[in-house]
Formats: sequence, C-alpha cells, structure tokens
Amino acid sequence: MNLLELFILAVGLSMDAFAVAISKGLSMKKMSFKNAIIIGLYFGIFQAVMPLIGYCLGTRFEDKITAFDHWIAFFLLGFIGINMIREALSKEDDEAEEDDSLSFKSMSVLAIATSIDALAVGVTFAFLNVNIIPAVSFIGIVTFALSILGVKIGNVFGSKYKSKAELAGGLILIGMGLKILLSHL
Repeated sequence: MNLLELFILAVGLSMDAFAVAISKGLSMKKMSFKNAIIIGLYFGIFQAVMPLIGYCLGTRFEDKITAFDHWIAFFLLGFIGINMIREALSKEDDEAEEDDSLSFKSMSVLAIATSIDALAVGVTFAFLNVNIIPAVSFIGIVTFALSILGVKIGNVFGSKYKSKAELAGGLILIGMGLKILLSHL
C-alpha cells in the first residue's frame, strides 16, 4: 500500500470521527482550541489503536484465510462504507449531537464507536502485509487533524457538512475495498 492509498484510507476512516467532531463543534458556543485538541486526541488515538488490534488478530489467523482474504477485505470495507452512506442519508438525529460532554466516558464511547471500522481495516492490513506501525501512526495523525478541523467547521458552519463527510468516507471505503478485490483477482 503506497502513501497515497494510505492517505485516502486514513481520510475515509476518519470521516466518522470528523462528523462527530463537527457535532461537538456545533455544541460549543465558542470555539475552544483546548477542547478541539482533546477531541482530536481521543479520535486519533482510537483510530490508531483499533487497526493495530485488528492487525494482531489478522496475523494470528492469516494462514487459515489467505486464499480468500481479499474477499474479506472487500466485504468488510464495503459493509462499513455502505453503513456510513446509510447513516449519512438518514434523517435521524445523531446521538452524538445530543451529548456535548467531553467526559472520559462520553468521549471513549464516541471514539470506540467511530473506530470500529478501523478494527476491520487492521485485519485487512494483516492480509496485505502492510507495515503496521507507520500505517496506524499515519491514520491516527490524519484523524487527529481532521477531528480538530471538524470541531472548527462545526463551530463555524453548523451541521451543513456532517452528512457529506460521512457520505464521502463511505464512498472512499467502498472504493478501497473494490481496489483490493480487483488487485487480487
């Protein structure tokens, strides 16, 4: 996986966190850089740790599933992407919009919820023999930066971009899944 592909994947993975960060920004009456950093750290750290966990699980079972690993990657990324698109097009209020707390419990739950897809990507990294430490570091840094940006955008522009970010993230993940599948067929 080259740097451009990793960047595109990192952006796709970070779109859930970006959307929630926009929601957090919406709830702030005045932009607080300290709070934006806290939000960015939660999302960035979880987005880096989850693919590492997935990678460890994937390498443990790699010898049992290498014949169909590209199909697993395709279906996992496609499923996650479709769910992100479905959420983006949904008219329901997001639970994160109702909770403007930055407590450890609240932020941990949000960070886990937005990084479940990164766990699945970590499994695919094991099958693709990706150099995991630079990859997860890059994903964490991109998510951190985009989360801070999301807080600022949410604070300035409101909820206008939230669903568009989720939609873009879903499309990116589906595209990466298709690329992986087609490169192995």
